[in-house]
Amino acid sequence: MSLALPLEGQPTDPALEGILKIAILAVGGQGGGVLTNWIEGLARAEGYHCQATSVAGVAQRTGATIYYIEIAPGDVASPVFSLAPSAGDVDITIAAEMMETGRAIMRGFVTPDRTTLIASTHRMLAVSEKTVPGDGMASSDEVKAAAELAARKLVMADMDAAALKVGSVISASLFGALAGSEALPFKREAFEEAIRAGGKGVEASLRAFAAGYDLARKGEPEQPEEKTAPEPQILEPRGPEKSRTAYASLQARVAALPEPAREMARAGLQKVVDFQDVAYGSEYLDRLEALVRQDDAEHGFELSREAAKYIANAMAYDDVIRVADLKTRPQRFERISQEMRIDEGKLLRLTDYLHPRAEEIVGLLPVKLGSRLERDPAWMARIDRWFNRGRRMRTDGLRGFAMLYILGGMRGWRLKTLRHKMEQDHLQDWLKMVSSYLPSRYAMAVEILKCRRLIKGYSDTHARGLSKFDKVLAGARMVENRDDGPEWVARLREAALKDEKSTDLDGALKTVASFATTP
Repeated sequence: MSLALPLEGQPTDPALEGILKIAILAVGGQGGGVLTNWIEGLARAEGYHCQATSVAGVAQRTGATIYYIEIAPGDVASPVFSLAPSAGDVDITIAAEMMETGRAIMRGFVTPDRTTLIASTHRMLAVSEKTVPGDGMASSDEVKAAAELAARKLVMADMDAAALKVGSVISASLFGALAGSEALPFKREAFEEAIRAGGKGVEASLRAFAAGYDLARKGEPEQPEEKTAPEPQILEPRGPEKSRTAYASLQARVAALPEPAREMARAGLQKVVDFQDVAYGSEYLDRLEALVRQDDAEHGFELSREAAKYIANAMAYDDVIRVADLKTRPQRFERISQEMRIDEGKLLRLTDYLHPRAEEIVGLLPVKLGSRLERDPAWMARIDRWFNRGRRMRTDGLRGFAMLYILGGMRGWRLKTLRHKMEQDHLQDWLKMVSSYLPSRYAMAVEILKCRRLIKGYSDTHARGLSKFDKVLAGARMVENRDDGPEWVARLREAALKDEKSTDLDGALKTVASFATTP
């Protein structure tokens, strides 16, 4: 047990001696409060003085809460406790998520002279990571390396997976890891008794406690060597024999593609057929084969591989019909039930939030009617006023589910809509631009293909991505005759992926514009 030491030249205050200080950093919904209560109950049951406080963040998985516990032996007459942890003055730090570990280290709650760090290696993405258009995930490896340097003793494992495996939550496995670390002067039986005293979910919590205890004592078992991945399974569409036969012929066309593009084309075919039908899958392969014929082994068929991926993404766009279809699939309800741990006999109440814009509504109309309304600002404002407001729909009930199910089944109508025509026109212009650089500007063609990564999602997200895509392609036109043109297109694309507001992209475009005429 660490002691709170006085400053040099000052007398020791007996009320501060022997106080053990514990900081718990947990994301909302992880049971940090339950873990704190267990530790507090454990200390009091063992005859110790104890005080627990918390500084709450935004709850329910969008913010972090710091729980702080101080424990003093019962023979200390009147211990003086602090209300919050101080940098360099924490004996045990428990982090319920990998980035919380990093924040604990940055705040000085982990020091090599005194701190036992107990951390879970799993990730729950922060809001800042989710809002980045590209890959905004912070590096877990960097946090792990910092933890190994910062802590006196380190217990690090996937505590969340250990708890889920036995049907419990991470707070129980972290409590077990705390017991296994031997950072507290209490026996294992005392920890388990604290869980029993809580009275809720005792058996499941004890199982997770045991899993966390074993991880602290033995570490995570070594993973077996990875075996060669099996050939990916191809899911044939349900329907008449004629459709299955047609799909088999499409698979044969995929098998005839160059080997580097084959796996991606197989997945792309499955995606577009799932989005629409087998005939639409044939259109996908027509477009892909047109580019494959302009590719060669000298370049490793990079163009073909990228085309297989991004043409499929472009053809399987997210419209109202697609969103409704995905929301009514059995797999979605199974996944939600598993995540919410819905036991047999319990009911699930599911409410979906819908916020369609006028563009989504008009996009569902026939091409001529939709185009006429889209050109009329008065009608667009009227439709926006009628539909563009948040709606909550109970999709666990018959009425709400039936509405989405009928809408999701309108695949046959999709090909007649204004949205589909707009997507097809945009797709054709993009592929025409790619082909215009072949064969002499191969690298430029590949970079233009990769720019399709910028377009994704639904509604406002799709509109922002499309705007960035058009900006990057406009920038590509400025540098298309430069030897370093492909590198500049890649830079523009990465700038577009960095932030939602396009600040970096606009800055990069200004740079491109300044030397666009330079050979």
